[in-house]
Amino acid sequence: MTSDLPGAWKTLEAGDAPAAVRSLRASADDLPVRDLAEFSAAVARDQGLDDLATVSEALREQPDSAQACYDFGFECLEAGAPHLAVPALRAARALAPAAAPALWELVSALEDEERHADAVRELRAWRGDLPDWPGGYLLAYNALCSGDVGTAREVLDHLSTPGDDSWDLAHDRITRMVDRAGTARTAGALDGQDLRGWQFTLTGSILGHLSPFGFDEGMNGRFAHLGDQYALCRNGLLNLAAVLEAAGTRPDAVMPLPDRSSRILGLAAARLLDLPVVPVDPERSDALVVAYDLNDSEPELLRALVPRAPGQILFERASCWTSPPGVSADVVDVLHQHVVEPWGETLRMPPGPDSEVERIPADDSPEGELAERILAAEPEEGEEDRGAALVPFAEAVADHWARGPRLPVATSGPVRSSRFE
Repeated sequence: MTSDLPGAWKTLEAGDAPAAVRSLRASADDLPVRDLAEFSAAVARDQGLDDLATVSEALREQPDSAQACYDFGFECLEAGAPHLAVPALRAARALAPAAAPALWELVSALEDEERHADAVRELRAWRGDLPDWPGGYLLAYNALCSGDVGTAREVLDHLSTPGDDSWDLAHDRITRMVDRAGTARTAGALDGQDLRGWQFTLTGSILGHLSPFGFDEGMNGRFAHLGDQYALCRNGLLNLAAVLEAAGTRPDAVMPLPDRSSRILGLAAARLLDLPVVPVDPERSDALVVAYDLNDSEPELLRALVPRAPGQILFERASCWTSPPGVSADVVDVLHQHVVEPWGETLRMPPGPDSEVERIPADDSPEGELAERILAAEPEEGEEDRGAALVPFAEAVADHWARGPRLPVATSGPVRSSRFE
């Protein structure tokens, strides 16, 4: 056993199977597959995962079987434990180096862990010519997500047209991503700290505000916890207005999404932009769709917003970067791991040595009143100068902005930020 595995066993025996699995994220690559299978079988029995239990027992009995390694890796992916899949799928590759399915699943596991450079190395290690579909596409995608724009462009330029039209969307996706990278390079460094540039490259979104908190200590412009404020929401709407003007886009109406926070923000946006409010219709052209946090919306509605209606713009005030929504907004103001709206329920510590944490209930004031508070809020000190960074960026990328479907993107890309469990 490796040094982390005994601790994982103890955590499992203490009754916290999810924490036991998470504890192996940094060391799973070094686990012998037999030890991994024994541990996973116990987790599967504890969690009632019958299929994972079956393949774990099979791998424990046949650790030198490529099929057993592959089946185990596949089920780990299905169970949401890609880091446990990686060592088994690597073993499958070593035992059956000509078996392409093991490579595709291994790359999928590495992508889920955002280990894009490792995925590139695995694809490069394929013996012989790598098939364009999916191999070449995966190579271009993972090269780009690891920050290697040159390799992504080179691979893309040599990709054949897909013979199977099921790959057409992927082909269009990587083409747009690489093209956006070229445009973003004209507006910024597109390096390991250029969050705005990479957000645009990978998702097509223009990012309004970069968090200053812990920027050089691992956050790189993303928020961990954001206790939102009315003034910050107003600033976000001003960022949106600046992007629309820079891109020469003028919506004809505001369509707030149905959740309460989106309705509040939508009312404020409509008043700021002097536009009427209309019911949300994903197929309506030339309108501005307003969301506070897209993860508060129904999945069916988000799927309906992926195909872009002509001239339609989707704005999201606060987007979760650790659990991205099912659609990529055209303008995102901030990226957060956890957010509390200005009108949401909060906790407060009163002054005094004997004080205890108080729970402040959500503000149930009318939506129109809360929207007016946004518009009346005083600007915060130290707000980013839109003219110095955001507007020039929006002007530079305008020709490649708000084009094509709003496909969701699960990766953080080359700009890393610290995650908090």
